[in-house]
Amino acid sequence: MNVDLASRLAPATTVAASAPLLAVEDLAIRYVSGGTARRVVDGVSFSVAPGEVLALLGESGSGKTTTAQAVLGLLPPNGAIERGAIRLDGTDIAGWPERKLAALRGARISLIPQDPTTSLNPVRTIGAQIAEILEIHGERDRTRIRARVLELLTRVGLEPAEMRARQYPHQLSGGMRQRVLIAIAVALRPGLIVADEPTSALDVTVQRRILDLLDELRREDGTAVLLVTHDLGVAADRADRVVVLRQGQVQEAGPVRQVLAAPRSEYARQLLADAPSLATPRARPPVPATAGIMLKVDGLLQAYPVAGERGRMFHAADDVSFEVRAGTTHALVGESGSGKTTTARCIAGFLRPTAGRVEVGGTDVAQLSGEALRQFRRKVQLVFQNPFASLDPRQTVGAIVEEPLWNFAPVAKAERERLVRGMIERVGLPDAVLTRPPAALSGGQRQRVAIARALVLRPRVVVLDEAVSALDVTVQARILELLAELQRELGLTYVFVSHDLAVVRLIADTVSVMRSGRVVESGPVEQVFHSPADEYTRDLIAAIPGGAGETRKTAQ
Repeated sequence: MNVDLASRLAPATTVAASAPLLAVEDLAIRYVSGGTARRVVDGVSFSVAPGEVLALLGESGSGKTTTAQAVLGLLPPNGAIERGAIRLDGTDIAGWPERKLAALRGARISLIPQDPTTSLNPVRTIGAQIAEILEIHGERDRTRIRARVLELLTRVGLEPAEMRARQYPHQLSGGMRQRVLIAIAVALRPGLIVADEPTSALDVTVQRRILDLLDELRREDGTAVLLVTHDLGVAADRADRVVVLRQGQVQEAGPVRQVLAAPRSEYARQLLADAPSLATPRARPPVPATAGIMLKVDGLLQAYPVAGERGRMFHAADDVSFEVRAGTTHALVGESGSGKTTTARCIAGFLRPTAGRVEVGGTDVAQLSGEALRQFRRKVQLVFQNPFASLDPRQTVGAIVEEPLWNFAPVAKAERERLVRGMIERVGLPDAVLTRPPAALSGGQRQRVAIARALVLRPRVVVLDEAVSALDVTVQARILELLAELQRELGLTYVFVSHDLAVVRLIADTVSVMRSGRVVESGPVEQVFHSPADEYTRDLIAAIPGGAGETRKTAQ
């Protein structure tokens, strides 16, 4: 990471030196499970000044969320502070009882949680849920409460406020629900907001708008933000300082420019090297002119009737067309609802198109049925987004990888074992995992198992549906390297479904950008990223956190 890049990524504003609003000193936290105590945070210290954004950065298990929970007084029942201080406005609140902490939360310190879907009450209106925080802290005047609710909704961009106040969470998009959580968090004008992965579940353009809103509120009110994130690009864009955690200990701390330009710890250097939004894309080998067309999608239409509106159809995929050469990677990118997953499911034969053609190796998928369709699925395999949900928890890893051989290619036991062991070895896992359940494996190991299961039948096309989006950055980097290696060795053709353009830029040869079911732009990745023709594509590229090298600058 050079100094020029660091200066481009760092926030434009600086925070004047002042007494810290929050000071965490030598914090140690333990969890007790099954009678065994385990220290998960050990000796963590940092401070946050008024108006400052401090990013707690780290992967799963780093201790960043546990530290944030301790600051809020919201550790789970089996968690406890062993030592250290948490000073808010100079007062140590680490040992305060719940009654005193509850009075602080919302008023002096507030939380923006990660998942707006589970954080809002589905049976109460938006207005009632914002009003609740005012009522909890003593406001009784209904007129003043209503006026403040409408003011907050307007401030976070949810207009017309009167209508939004009457709506329920399910009537809002994910980004709009996150704005409701922000309205609740700032309702009492707290000095400190703890934002726990506030945009990790959102599309890139929605993510940018939410982070812009937080920046705007911070500048207006002088509110400090403790930003908990695993995304180095987001930290690079939005933080003044950063604390890098690993296994409960501080690996690196300092101004974001300094950490990006010259990280001192090996772990921080690895995070920087693996972050797709900060990486310089490696040149991919040119597609051989002799490579034939493995996949052809022509005029694909997938339509569904709209409930309660007779005769009206919703087009999930609308006149989608593209071609993929054998041995290459084609990415389908777009926001939620763009039609990319619908298109992928048509390619894999799980949906029969309303109109149009999907040809794999010259075979029209839509014309297949019965045994022919079942056998076709040997040629096209899927790797799903969530390795925690896509593997049967009751089976061993060996049985999971072996199952497709039972379904499609009955072979002798010895041959099955040889194929399974060979594939487990090829995806970089030891033989010992074969007898273990998925629960005994990490997220990255589980995704390797999912890839092994998809490849054991030697398919020609692999559809990867957000296959790395649930993984930490270093695990994600290793999986992307594995996919590239397997593609070279086995001549695989990939369809890579993703909302993460930074990852797409690293792995794909060609790309189709989708919006509202239609392809708005398609072509070689370098061409689309460096000379986007469509305004929507330009918006997507500009919203990549961390700048994505020179791409954002070029797109703008």
